[in-house]
Amino acid sequence: MTNPTPRPFVVALGGTLKPDSSTEKALVLALKGAEAVGAEVKLIAGAQLDMPLFNPSTSDRCDAAREMVETLRRADGIILGSPGYHGSISGLVKNALDYTEDMREDENPYFHGRPVGSVATGAGWQGAVNTLTALRNIVHALRGWNTPMGVAVNTIEPVFAPDGSCLDPKIAAMLDQMGREIATAARARAILEQAEAQHDA
Repeated sequence: MTNPTPRPFVVALGGTLKPDSSTEKALVLALKGAEAVGAEVKLIAGAQLDMPLFNPSTSDRCDAAREMVETLRRADGIILGSPGYHGSISGLVKNALDYTEDMREDENPYFHGRPVGSVATGAGWQGAVNTLTALRNIVHALRGWNTPMGVAVNTIEPVFAPDGSCLDPKIAAMLDQMGREIATAARARAILEQAEAQHDA
């Protein structure tokens, strides 16, 4: 009897404190791509990221920080999203990612071995691309695997409708592809780990 194919858990993290920001809408569309190929998905965005500045000298954490870290620990794949602020990622997103330092001593520290996609939005290509590059560098530092598809979104013209749909077919296709890449890679990794565990048993 064969084991069922593992269902990957994909978490998207990012956005701004502005409800339904462009970044958050992009993350939702990427999660839909992951969901379309069988992933369980969760979004951590907006007010959920409104946490105190990360303090490495204490283990005291607010409920939102503890919940975020525990969710990231369970994630098989991750999507990061940030607006471009002054040529790089926002302080809100950077502070949230600083809390992954609490995962330093885990068996698989930080984002170790997991596929991670990045989405950056900005009012102009320079800011969006710089921010995307910054996110992908952070993924390397956190020991994650950058997906081939990273998405920079120029919001100088309207890209997303009020209902969250994407007005640009190319951007919509890239977000969908990235979500699918993450879920597929996460599932393949889970199948390999399952096979290795059966071999060792």
